[in-house]
Amino acid sequence: MAERATVPIDEEVYGALRVLARRFLRRHASETLNPTGLVHEVWVRFARNGGRFADREHFSAVAALAMRQVLVDRSRRRGAARRGGGWDRVTLAGLVDDAPSVDLLALDRALDQLESLDPRQAQIAQLRLFAGATVGEIAHALELSESSVEKDWRRARAWLGATLSG
Repeated sequence: MAERATVPIDEEVYGALRVLARRFLRRHASETLNPTGLVHEVWVRFARNGGRFADREHFSAVAALAMRQVLVDRSRRRGAARRGGGWDRVTLAGLVDDAPSVDLLALDRALDQLESLDPRQAQIAQLRLFAGATVGEIAHALELSESSVEKDWRRARAWLGATLSG
């Protein structure tokens, strides 16, 4: 396998983060954080950890995870401050037809459970839900066929829907 150059965090990476944040927050209007705030929190995490990426796909995967962590951490802090009340809820358009929104912490727990059952499905779900990646982008990033990604996404979506609906 050919060695790839690392990509440092710079204005281009910042711009790509803003696109991901806008894409996520557009689908999840109940989230109170704006794209700039989300990007800044993710940016700080990147800077703390060296912020180098092997390629665009690596960047997207790390950005999706960082956005998930930022949003879950915010939800936990907000919930702790209110003693369990007012958890952040996010809409899952296209995930579960009869459940327009779920508790972000419940989604995080469900993704952790899915990861223990099927890491690839969990990674695909995370990229779809938090980075807004398309099937084609995920297929390219994970070096899979689009049909494999679609199949795993259908299974992950069904599992998450069943888990989150009780």
